[in-house]
Amino acid sequence: MANLSSVLEVTSATHPGMVRSHNEDSIAADTEIGLAVLADGMGGYNAGEVASGIAVAMVSTEMKKALAAKKPDELNGKAAETLIAEHSAKANAAIYQAAQSQPRYSGMGTTLVVALWHDNQISVGHIGDSRLYRLRGGALEQITRDHSLLQEQIDSGMITKEQARYSQNKNLVTRAVGIDPEVDAEVHTYTVQPGDIYLLCSDGLSDMVTDEDIQLTLSSLQSNLPLAAQQLVQQANDNGGRDNISVILVRVVRDFPVRTGLLERLTAWIR
Repeated sequence: MANLSSVLEVTSATHPGMVRSHNEDSIAADTEIGLAVLADGMGGYNAGEVASGIAVAMVSTEMKKALAAKKPDELNGKAAETLIAEHSAKANAAIYQAAQSQPRYSGMGTTLVVALWHDNQISVGHIGDSRLYRLRGGALEQITRDHSLLQEQIDSGMITKEQARYSQNKNLVTRAVGIDPEVDAEVHTYTVQPGDIYLLCSDGLSDMVTDEDIQLTLSSLQSNLPLAAQQLVQQANDNGGRDNISVILVRVVRDFPVRTGLLERLTAWIR
């Protein structure tokens, strides 16, 4: 397993917001294995908190074990996508079973975003409307596509993106972890460039702060990621803070091709 702690700079922030009494978001990041996980729980009482906590803990722990058993050159895009899909499915089963067996957790669920960096790539899996964005060359792009009624309405032309900002259907997801016996994560792999900044966030940020303002904040504060994370949370709260707000920011410091070490050894041997 490659150690990416010198390759990735990671910071995170989470806040209950200005309306909710407790925080049902869960986050985790491990620079050594190049993994970031974010979940936004839903359900009565503290069930959402339980669901997101199970999802993040299970995915983080199980993926760390699985990655420890792999050699760096075994982790290509397909292998990474398979790992993300498998462990998202395991988290779904665990949450669903807990909800079925304990009445107080009935109906609990969570969104999920899992990002794994490897060999100058990022493999991303998501379920629900928590997002992954990428800032590259000053331009912000939403990489994930929400599994939500709102997104389906946008895709079908029923409403525009601008109208969606004022819709009452913001929280209606079409896919979530733990609600049904099985759920599929949507998983894709993308090429990474040094200088890229990745943002994982719950809808407590994306519903409260426009993409334009997120881009401006990340661009102006990209040299200070902890301050950028705090500023994004502050902006969401200043705009109403109607939900829990969680962000994970990851900057790619340099190239990390898996074969670099091997090539260096071969070159030295030839010389």
